[in-house]
Amino acid sequence: MKSKKINNSLERLFEQRLSSFLNPKHPLFQLSDSIPFHSLASDLDRGFSYGPGQPPLPIRLIIGLLIISHMYNISDEQVVVRWVENPYWQYFCGYDYFQFKMPCNPSSLTRWRHRLGQEGLNKILSMTIDLALKKKVLTRKELEKVIADTTVMEKNIRYPTDSSLLNKSREKLVSIAKKTGIKLRQTYQRLGLSIKRKVDCYAHAKQYKRLSKGIKTLKTYLGRVVRDVERSIQSSDDLIRNQFTNLLSISKKLINQSKKSKDKIYSIHEPSVYCVSKGKSKHPYEFGCKVQFTVTHKKGLIVSTEAIHPNAYDGHTLQKSLLQAEQLSGTKVKYAFVDKAYRGNNIPVSECNIFISGSKRGITPALKKAIKRRSSIEPHIGHMKSDGKLSVNYLKGILGDKLNVILCAIAHNLRLITRKLFLTHSQSHKLKTYIIKILNPKPVIPISWVGKIERLLNHKYCKKRSIQ
Repeated sequence: MKSKKINNSLERLFEQRLSSFLNPKHPLFQLSDSIPFHSLASDLDRGFSYGPGQPPLPIRLIIGLLIISHMYNISDEQVVVRWVENPYWQYFCGYDYFQFKMPCNPSSLTRWRHRLGQEGLNKILSMTIDLALKKKVLTRKELEKVIADTTVMEKNIRYPTDSSLLNKSREKLVSIAKKTGIKLRQTYQRLGLSIKRKVDCYAHAKQYKRLSKGIKTLKTYLGRVVRDVERSIQSSDDLIRNQFTNLLSISKKLINQSKKSKDKIYSIHEPSVYCVSKGKSKHPYEFGCKVQFTVTHKKGLIVSTEAIHPNAYDGHTLQKSLLQAEQLSGTKVKYAFVDKAYRGNNIPVSECNIFISGSKRGITPALKKAIKRRSSIEPHIGHMKSDGKLSVNYLKGILGDKLNVILCAIAHNLRLITRKLFLTHSQSHKLKTYIIKILNPKPVIPISWVGKIERLLNHKYCKKRSIQ
């Protein structure tokens, strides 16, 4: 079925429209009238077909809830509950009358994220770039200069240790066997937990010989349970076998992996997590995935982003990120400023001029100044981690990583636009009140003030808003 439409055309008796009493200068109010929700909904609605069944929720409502959730760093449950209390959020989602019920179940947002996918969210990201151009946050020429960098988006997992992973894998195999009615020879429930606790104490006391002996015992217990399960499911149905397939492969990998192994398992429920070291003293190792960002050189608007799977060298991701930036912004990238991690990027000079920090040969004073601005991407990444949801990703799997990064970029761009709208309104309001005080006919205006008044009247905000 095609998605529902929000109907604001019908007049309601004894009810006032939100547009009649909300502040029209509020950034969310201005965004709701500036974002082309109708064209977005028509583009995203093509994925649905007519047929029997309950029609989906309005696309504008879902897009609005997802944007608000990432702009204000709140969970799906909180955004649905607090939406009922906030008239600006309701107007942003397309409702002109105040709503007294929750818009949807929080689990609907999970299904809608998968339904929109990367392609749908990239369309919304491209829309934010067009909106920034329309609101004069930046010019088209500023899109030709970009800064590229990578960071780590940590996954919502506990700190991985060999003892905890081996014991957890054994416990999960035993619990699935109990649910499916498979009887095991021995579950090692008491012995496994006891040795796991001892191993943790050995690690704390730095008794490494005892620790390695305890881990070897845990591997033995897990291997016995794995072989017992494999023997038991040989004559079982395909439905029961499918429940064990993924967990058995992870368990075997845990038994065989060593300290120097590649593609190690760091989580049972998130096997696609990587261990990344960025050289931070506070966090020497981070467990998640590497994320690439491309922002404009001056204003820091994000024009390209992606979660990198599998883990790759930074220089090998630059060409793809620049190509995506050109597709989303519609502008050819001429200059890219990167750090030393991007050496060996293999991009032809004819396509784009790459400037690496610390370069000396052929660097003019203007280029030297531009290269110094490369570090300006770091505070933008920090804001996405503190104000957004980039610090910890709660969405599952590789697709969850890719969707979360794009939503963080959309929310960051809209925060920049709303900040620009708020500052423009506040500055023009202060300027107008100051001019009114100066031009008040009651006090006598000194001669020395005449030049100040002329300069104020020729100010750019006076010309834009026709202040007299």
